[in-house]
Amino acid sequence: MQTKFNKAIEIIDTHNAEDPNKTTFEGESIAKELLYSQRMTAKLLEVEPKASEELQLAIRAQHICRWKIERSSYPMDRVGYFKWRNDLKKMHSEIASDILHEVGYEEDFIKRVSFLIQKKSLKKDEESQMLEDVVCLVFLENYLEEFMSKHTDEKVVDILQKTWKKMSSIGHDLAFQITLSERAGRLVKTALNGA
Repeated sequence: MQTKFNKAIEIIDTHNAEDPNKTTFEGESIAKELLYSQRMTAKLLEVEPKASEELQLAIRAQHICRWKIERSSYPMDRVGYFKWRNDLKKMHSEIASDILHEVGYEEDFIKRVSFLIQKKSLKKDEESQMLEDVVCLVFLENYLEEFMSKHTDEKVVDILQKTWKKMSSIGHDLAFQITLSERAGRLVKTALNGA
């Protein structure tokens, strides 16, 4: 019999599979947000195999339907960026909450998942911080190269410094284990020296 957890994961994946933005992974075309959510789960379970159901569901739904709110629909400045990010967190949280209601989770459980998706109490709440660490590790491992191909060294260093500040000491230790290209390694070193 399918558990509530498995049903929720299946529905989250169905939503993310609707992403019109595709990427190629292992020779197959796949929706970007579906691949991202699967990478998030894999990294979480690698780092914390005994992660709670709440954290596992928050990780899986962290970018659910992200493409529905485009960055270009906000002013291209710092204020616009943060408004976009906050609106995304709210949307991700609402969609995830609806799914968890649908499969029969209790209200307190749903509130906890919503709390984690919105990354509340970073540095204070262990699971919120774990989610942020996983976000940063997945970025460094899977998306840094693509980001570097579109930006100057200066911009990459700035983002790496911001990423590093969000991470815990455990996250830092795990980040040092990631194999990076020559340019990425050099820029990480520059970022850390300047931090």
